[in-house]
Amino acid sequence: MLAFRLPSLATCGWPHHSQSLNNNYLKVAVLTDPQLTDRTSLRLPPKSLSLELVQFYSDLYMRRAFLSSVLPFHPDVILFLGDLEWKESLSRLKHVFPVSKQETPVHWIGGNHDIGYEYLHTRAPQAITRYEKEFGSLNYRFRVGQVEFIAIDAQAIDGNPQGYMASSTRAFVKNVSLDIQAYPRVLLTHIPLYRQDKTDCGPNRKSEIINQQIVRSPDRREIAYQNYITEESSKYLLDSIQPVLVLSGHDHDQCDVVHKSKYGPVKEHTVGTISWQQGNVYPSFMLLSARDFVPSNTSSSEKPVITQLCFLPVQLHIYIWYLSLFVLTVLALLLWPAGGVSFWHNFSDLLVCGKQLISSITSRPKEKDEDLNCEYEMMWDAEGSMHLVKKASNVSVTSKSEKISVERGTTVIRPTAKKHITQELEVSVNADVFDPMAKTLPRASKSWTKLVIQRLVRTFRMVTIIAAVNMPIYMLLLFKDWTD
Repeated sequence: MLAFRLPSLATCGWPHHSQSLNNNYLKVAVLTDPQLTDRTSLRLPPKSLSLELVQFYSDLYMRRAFLSSVLPFHPDVILFLGDLEWKESLSRLKHVFPVSKQETPVHWIGGNHDIGYEYLHTRAPQAITRYEKEFGSLNYRFRVGQVEFIAIDAQAIDGNPQGYMASSTRAFVKNVSLDIQAYPRVLLTHIPLYRQDKTDCGPNRKSEIINQQIVRSPDRREIAYQNYITEESSKYLLDSIQPVLVLSGHDHDQCDVVHKSKYGPVKEHTVGTISWQQGNVYPSFMLLSARDFVPSNTSSSEKPVITQLCFLPVQLHIYIWYLSLFVLTVLALLLWPAGGVSFWHNFSDLLVCGKQLISSITSRPKEKDEDLNCEYEMMWDAEGSMHLVKKASNVSVTSKSEKISVERGTTVIRPTAKKHITQELEVSVNADVFDPMAKTLPRASKSWTKLVIQRLVRTFRMVTIIAAVNMPIYMLLLFKDWTD
């Protein structure tokens, strides 16, 4: 959830706080193209588990984005620019975007996935009736502060002039143009205005630019599909409404262009989709500040509307992060020492080594004190000769091999003889130990295979324990985000 709060924490904010000296602005959150995923979006079998999972996680992403990224900004108005739902997904839409109209006014713009184009209007008029019953008129105007917003049915503006939908939309635009413009206007249209092919969309564009495409009915009189409003209709809208800003959707990706009109240049913001399942891995929404004061003079530098684009977390990056953590966990479990890692164990070994080093330095006998620390002993060899041998009083025998002696009466073996015996014993032991080299290789191979199997079993056991602990927590968090 922290990833969804990042826009409100550091990367985004209301633009009038940084771009205006006057804070008397109303706050508008602009979202578009949630286009709830269903069987028409993906080629998945209806009612299948795969489709249900895709729908769930797509809805959950937008719900988290709305609750944790948009609402924390406390907008005064929320604006949706189209492509909302089909009839069977209306309840899903209200669950994904739970907002009370009594608390925050919400305005909706019809999109092609809501009512279709003119070709559908004449064949399924019930789609228009259903939409208007739930969301209101397709062509209307409203005011936020000292700014007027003009919403039009963009799917009908290029239709048959004699058709009902096209004629209604053009009549509405004409009425707006005849009114005295008391406030700066913002044009709201689901389909973007005309732009030439390969027009640069600015640095926020992440996908390939889409060129104009218009599909007409067989009689060429009705629009069946289009990417942009035609050049003629775009010019008509700009000259009639005289907006200071145009907001649009439909493209699913961000695009900023400047249009020319007889009243001067007009900037258009095409806002990207808020969903991560609609071809844009960088979902976004927009924060718009609408002026709520009358400037003292016409030459005031205070803009009537200021906008700020805000990006949401990249869901693909989140999944890559989960996968990376899983791989690192498995590698750590596989490569972790069998005996574990103990700091105190290693520290105690270091202390022992230090003590041995100090004792070896301080316990070196000095040559001039050798006679004082030794006593003499009479010894006879095998031939009967007597020898005086120095013997240190504090020397202790450290191994049984040094005690090997062949006694006869009071005789002991001379050091040279003892040396030969010791060497013979060592040779015999070494011969016994290192002779069967061929037998050690299979043993090593078997021990290595056993070690690998043990580590795999241990890793599987630990992954199972981790999953058993984390899955209930994960399900509780999912349930919380889905129900809160």
